[in-house]
Amino acid sequence: MFVDTTSQTMLPMIVRKDDLGVANSRLMFGRLTINRLGGPAIGALLFAAGMAVPFVLQAVCVTFAAIVIVRIATDQPPPLATRSARVEIAEGLRWVWANPAIRTLTITIFAFNITFGAVWAILVLYSVERLGLGDIGFGLLTSFGAAGGILVAVTYGRIEARLGAANIMRVGLSIEVLMHLTFAINTVPVIAFAMFFVFGMHEAAWGTTSTTIRQRVVPLEFQGRVSSVNGVGVFSTLVVGALLGGVIASKWGVTGPFWFGFVGSLITLTAIWTKLSDIATAE
Repeated sequence: MFVDTTSQTMLPMIVRKDDLGVANSRLMFGRLTINRLGGPAIGALLFAAGMAVPFVLQAVCVTFAAIVIVRIATDQPPPLATRSARVEIAEGLRWVWANPAIRTLTITIFAFNITFGAVWAILVLYSVERLGLGDIGFGLLTSFGAAGGILVAVTYGRIEARLGAANIMRVGLSIEVLMHLTFAINTVPVIAFAMFFVFGMHEAAWGTTSTTIRQRVVPLEFQGRVSSVNGVGVFSTLVVGALLGGVIASKWGVTGPFWFGFVGSLITLTAIWTKLSDIATAE
């Protein structure tokens, strides 16, 4: 939580506003390539060589990262007077609620995370029971999503220039709605792989775009607090969605959470469709 929140806070201190989209896409590339695709495979190979090897390498990499971060020069605003964490949290919440664009963006992220959390919680069961995939098949399914994300991460600058932030969000959220519907009615593995590849493209584009908009709008002195509000909300809504997904799947089967995701995300997208332009052009 410290690293994720602070990295989003530091980036606007290092990069010009016009370059934030490309900068965030490069960070997304690192997370998708190393964490989701390369990391598990490399970790398994290292673990086979010796149980302690992955942990030693982790310690070395984190130490190296800490040294690199210390050497980065930032345009950090002067420190504010020391105050209680409660006061600063309250200020961050008030700032988010008082800014119409960021408030709508935050609510949108939370709503879509509930529907996404519901289906992600049962995706393993879905891949086994509905698609007939084993453990390797499920790993391939998630890897296809990561591959789609990497494609967007390395081309995001051109996508942003051609489509603009508002259209990226509209297309991406429409893909998410379509993904829920496709998985609710589909039983063919090839279609699921293709859909997850496209969804991975949306995941990378949405994550990059929403973070970039927030960084461009929020003043430097509030970046950390607003990022932390977003982070807490993102993970808590995923938990809520996972709980709902488990309950729904136990009553209506593994496709139930996808029908819930389809209806919920469609309602949310319809409600915020016209507001996405205001979010994208907020100052």
